[in-house]
Amino acid sequence: MKKLMIYFAAGCLGALANSLTVWLFGHFEITKAMDVAIAPTLNPAWLYPRIVWGGIWSLLFLLPFMKSKLLLKGTLLSLAPTAIQLFVVFPYKAHKGMAGLELGLLTPLFVVFFNWVWGFVTALGIKFAR
Repeated sequence: MKKLMIYFAAGCLGALANSLTVWLFGHFEITKAMDVAIAPTLNPAWLYPRIVWGGIWSLLFLLPFMKSKLLLKGTLLSLAPTAIQLFVVFPYKAHKGMAGLELGLLTPLFVVFFNWVWGFVTALGIKFAR
C-alpha cells in the first residue's frame, strides 16, 4: 500500500509539473508563436482532473521493467498518456482532429514534450521517495 501511495503522489506531482508547463507555455505565448492553439486558463476545474489522472497514470510505474533506469522508464511510460491524448481525447472527446492537428501542426510535438515532463517528474518523485 505504501508503494501505491508513493507512486500515486509522485504521479500527481508530475501532473502538477506538466500542467504548470502547459499553462506557462500558453501564458508566455510559446505555443501561439509556434501556431499551436494550446493556452489553458489555470483554474481548479482545469487542474484537478489533470492531477488525478496523473496519479492514475503513474501506476504504470509498477510494471516490472527498467527498475534501475527510472528516468528512462518515465520517458517511455509518458508515451502512453501521449497516445491517448493524441488518438482518443483530441479526435473523439475534444473534436480537434486526429493528433489535435486542428490546434496546429506542431501539437503532437508539444503533447510529447508536456507528457515527458510528467514522466520525468514522476520518476524523480519516485526515486527521491524511495
